[in-house]
Amino acid sequence: MLVLKTLKQTQWKQNLKHLSTLYKPPKTDLPTIVSTNISISGHCKTGQLDIARKLFDEMPHRTVVSWNTMISGYSKWGRFGDALFLVSAMHRGGNVGPNDSTVTSVLGACARSGCLREGMEVHCLVVKSGLERFEILGSSLLCFYASCLKIGDAERVFEELRGGNELLWGVMLVGYVQCNLMESAVELFERMPKKDVAAWSSLISGYVKREDGCERALELFGLMRESGEVVPNEFTFDSVVRACGKLGVLWVGMVIHGLSVKCGVDFDVFVSVGLIEFYSDCQAVDFAKRVFEGMENPSLNASNAYIGGLVSMGRIADAERVFDGVKEKDSVSYNLMIKGYAMRDQVNEAKRLFECMKHRTIVSSNTMISVYSRNGEIDKALQLFEETKGERDHVTWSAMMSGYIHNQQHEEALELYVTMCRLSIDRTRSTFAALFHACSCLGSLELGQVLHAQLIKTPFESNVYVGTSLIDMYSKCGCITDAETSFNSITSPNVAAWTALINGCAQHGLGSEAVLLFERMLKQGFIPNAATVFGVLSACNHSGLVNEGRRIYDLMEKSYGINPSLEHCACIVDLLGRSGRLQEAMDFIEEMTIEPDGVIWGAMLNACWLWMDTELAEQVAEKMCSLDPKPVSAYVILSNIYAVQGKFEEKINARNRLRKLKAKKDPGCSWIRLNFQVHQFAVQDTNHPHCTMTYKTLEHLTANMNSIVEFGSVYMPTVNSSSIYATYIL
Repeated sequence: MLVLKTLKQTQWKQNLKHLSTLYKPPKTDLPTIVSTNISISGHCKTGQLDIARKLFDEMPHRTVVSWNTMISGYSKWGRFGDALFLVSAMHRGGNVGPNDSTVTSVLGACARSGCLREGMEVHCLVVKSGLERFEILGSSLLCFYASCLKIGDAERVFEELRGGNELLWGVMLVGYVQCNLMESAVELFERMPKKDVAAWSSLISGYVKREDGCERALELFGLMRESGEVVPNEFTFDSVVRACGKLGVLWVGMVIHGLSVKCGVDFDVFVSVGLIEFYSDCQAVDFAKRVFEGMENPSLNASNAYIGGLVSMGRIADAERVFDGVKEKDSVSYNLMIKGYAMRDQVNEAKRLFECMKHRTIVSSNTMISVYSRNGEIDKALQLFEETKGERDHVTWSAMMSGYIHNQQHEEALELYVTMCRLSIDRTRSTFAALFHACSCLGSLELGQVLHAQLIKTPFESNVYVGTSLIDMYSKCGCITDAETSFNSITSPNVAAWTALINGCAQHGLGSEAVLLFERMLKQGFIPNAATVFGVLSACNHSGLVNEGRRIYDLMEKSYGINPSLEHCACIVDLLGRSGRLQEAMDFIEEMTIEPDGVIWGAMLNACWLWMDTELAEQVAEKMCSLDPKPVSAYVILSNIYAVQGKFEEKINARNRLRKLKAKKDPGCSWIRLNFQVHQFAVQDTNHPHCTMTYKTLEHLTANMNSIVEFGSVYMPTVNSSSIYATYIL
């Protein structure tokens, strides 16, 4: 703790006359002091702080340079407590007093460590000494208050000192950006006497950091170029490129890339890393590869960015080659590769890397919680979650919550959320997205609405990631109108959001609406992906829009560059089959470029059952038998067709074959929600903890129903309890 109030004002006025060195050692000691200071500085630069401190403590005489070097070393490596302790000791010693460099270092330490009270004490000393008139100190004070989010104090410093300190305009602008007060930042920017490239870059970067600010950032970049006052530098291009990546506007980003080449900053480390991330975000990883390979000596950040891009595109083998080529890896490198292995279900490789890590971070633990969860090892994920107690962040909670949901333990996920709220853990967009998915799986509209009400109080309501989950939840819970409202509340909907709403329309049989949404999406410049096309084909299928479905399917490869998958083909087969075009469906299957699977033949067989085409059904069933050793559905459908057409001998044969397979159909189940807990019901199930009481209640109800009740001229017939027992049993 700084002991600053004990210093006398007169001592500081005297100190002000000697800003560089307040204590002059004997001349004979000067060469030794200078060489020791150089040694201390060298050790501080390499992070060998304990060695530097030992040299410092052994010095018989120290100058202000000695103190400043040690203080700045501690500040640089994040040991802010040690830095503040040294400043306090410097004051108490009395031989050497602080100068402007000392105060700058300690204010920086206070800013980075969030030591507001100690920083304010330093401010008091600065005011008493008159040092605040030095430009560098005025800027340090302003930075300190902005970093501690005390923007009101920062404004007071700015108003008091801005007259003779032009640097403060830019620092105040950065303060507003740092506190996300972009309206105040714009107002200050317009008042600035001189708008340099740093001011433009700060304003642009502020908008890039906002959820809905990337388009505004690009507009500002355009205004900057139109003004002709300044030329964009590497920091400007870094921000603008990242804005393009967030928006997914590939062609705009490529234009920005060209401008960076023209300005000669394309090989700057920040710009190169930004370009790699931009091309990766736009799924143009081959362009990212060109940027990476064009770098003479790729930095670790560039390598990590490229590995991350390859992992996001599912090119794990390529990511592994780049990873193996990195000589000095950090925790980010390991975490990205672990994530890549997890995506490919290479769990053993992920575990091996995790165990090899010398310095594990909370990010590493978060990643492994996801790995264990994806592999069904929820107990190991929970154990690791418990081990992170004391260092957990919001990602840890979200990872564990998602793990529960992935393993169908939705109630546990919701309980974890309640604990999270009780402990006042910050909720993020990932938290809400995971919870809405849990509500979708449970079919719990009531709980989803409660969570939506909580979402409205956060900044994430208009977030596309959360909004997409909300659309999906309302669609699956039967509220397509609320799903549309949620879509309209998203600031910048992406392809995933459009796809979610199209799928919702498909689930509700709104085929024409889904096709209209698809057309709107295309008009707005979005390129559909495989999931989007599958959604609109499903909508056409459910609504019998045969011509629309065929047209969209035919455009898949030509216009959208999407190779039809088995799922897309199954949609078309089902669409043609339901409409009675059985021969056209068979021709389509024969012309397929990929081998049809059981799902496609199953769709065809269902169509035969719908239109009672026995001859074609037998051909299709034969195909299904060649693909599946136990084609239960094939024999069931054939048996039903034979029964309807009166071919009882063939029906008996089909049923006998079915019995020989010794296959059982999975029982159906239902569920109800009571007091925020889901209770599942299945035929002849005795697993429910209250099944005995439930059976007794059912028997009581059955007895009441079996009573003959006269009501006017209407009589209720006797009900056989065995006939309803299988229907209503838990």
